Amino acid sequence: MQIRAIKSFILRQGRLTQRQEHALTELSQHYILPTETQADWKKIFSCDAPVIVEIGFGMGHALISNAQARPDYNFVGIEVFRPGIGALLAELKAKNIANVRIFYKDATDVFKQCVPDNSLDAIHIFFPDPWPKRRHHKRRLIQPLFVQLMARKLKIGGKLHLATDWEDYAVHMLKTLHSVKQLSNLAQPANLQEMAAFARSREERPQTKYERRGQTLGHSVWDLIFEKRDSFGEDTF
Repeated sequence: MQIRAIKSFILRQGRLTQRQEHALTELSQHYILPTETQADWKKIFSCDAPVIVEIGFGMGHALISNAQARPDYNFVGIEVFRPGIGALLAELKAKNIANVRIFYKDATDVFKQCVPDNSLDAIHIFFPDPWPKRRHHKRRLIQPLFVQLMARKLKIGGKLHLATDWEDYAVHMLKTLHSVKQLSNLAQPANLQEMAAFARSREERPQTKYERRGQTLGHSVWDLIFEKRDSFGEDTF
């Protein structure tokens, strides 16, 4: 089955600061991964450590926090926002963080072309664009085919951790993840309408600026943590 390209973002490039521009020029070759071939994590990081991917890392605050807190893990960020990539590169260099690499491309393309099946220990998607208007719901990143694709890349026991401060999107995420039979909700809900369906703690997720902004506006936050329990059959796609 062909995965439809999902453009879940508006490409807002913004204005690069001098620090971000310098980092992109000087550090891209070391930290940014090629997108023409499938990744070999052991070769990329020169070790055989667990790999966690964060999709849409923004300015990189959560990614840096996780990488510093878990030096025995390797982290891969996916982003198309150049100022955010530049900011992350500068921080990686300044803080001498060696366990992070970056893909500068749409996440759907990266997962289809670059990420080996059954190779990831976790995937993080924190506060993706909720596209709140009904006519824009088709642009939401969390759609059944993309969730199936992500699940295929997880190892057995690998976790998919999502967070949003939009209740409507949280319910959409929950129903979508439950539709993928290889994934199991660690919150073990009795049914999809109960709050127990959502994780009770952030679990390995630093607070992001989007979360703080949402809380300032009075938004609640919903976390979903699902685990891959089964392998895919050959005819899944």
